[in-house]
Amino acid sequence: MSDQSVHLNASDLKLRGFNVFQIEQSASGAPAYSRRDYYKIALSTGHVRIHYADRKYEINGCFLFFSNPRKPYSVELLSERQSGYSCLFTEEFLKAAGRSESIQESPLFRIGSVPVMLLDAAQEAALQPLFIKMLDEQNSTYAFKDELIRTCLQLVIHEAHKIRPAESLPGQQRAATRIASLFLELLERQFPVESPGRPLALRTAQEYADHLSIHVNHLNRAVREVTGRTTSAHVTERIVGEAKALLQHTDWSVAEVAYSLGFEYPSHFNNYFKRATGLPPKSFRA
Repeated sequence: MSDQSVHLNASDLKLRGFNVFQIEQSASGAPAYSRRDYYKIALSTGHVRIHYADRKYEINGCFLFFSNPRKPYSVELLSERQSGYSCLFTEEFLKAAGRSESIQESPLFRIGSVPVMLLDAAQEAALQPLFIKMLDEQNSTYAFKDELIRTCLQLVIHEAHKIRPAESLPGQQRAATRIASLFLELLERQFPVESPGRPLALRTAQEYADHLSIHVNHLNRAVREVTGRTTSAHVTERIVGEAKALLQHTDWSVAEVAYSLGFEYPSHFNNYFKRATGLPPKSFRA
């Protein structure tokens, strides 16, 4: 699951929202934490220690690993070699198949869930052909290969749901994990913005803390501990992402986009957007 493999086809992922590749990795030094703007499912065999935000998991054998863009992780190889397959995708890639719910709501990717599961021979035999099929189709010239790959990816997710043990009860989760999960779920519920007449209700860390009835410092500590990022960083990323979508896919004026995202003055939105992207909204739209 080395990120060295990811860089080989990063442009494909950026353009298409999907990439799958074979893992062949030798033992090396402890890797740095990694963050990417995609989801990952890896089918792998080896002896590894996975550092996933504030937790560690040691696995020896064949396993399935899940990561989401909101949590940093690294993989420390303890055996001589690691092999398998890794699939990277964006939420937009899956939603193109008509998926209504967010992938973040899946127990496989939810904050606080266990991101790895050890597989037996039968489970490995059921999953491996799906990864091989995705790899074959990715390299094919078939006009509808993206649809076929989506089907395989959804089958992988369904197989994983069948394998996953029952989730821990909420009361068994750490307090920081519960708070971070509530915040991220609340953040996602604010989107998408559907009309300039129904502006974003929550736009600052303080507003989210008030809505969750906790002190903003408590919220910030929990979110940073679990995700490695500040509350404001998550909010800014989501607002800027929505702003980009509205600028690209609607005919709303820049002022209407600003109002819809909770900015009282368009000039404040212009500065906010430019600070995050390096471009003013009009230039981004052009």
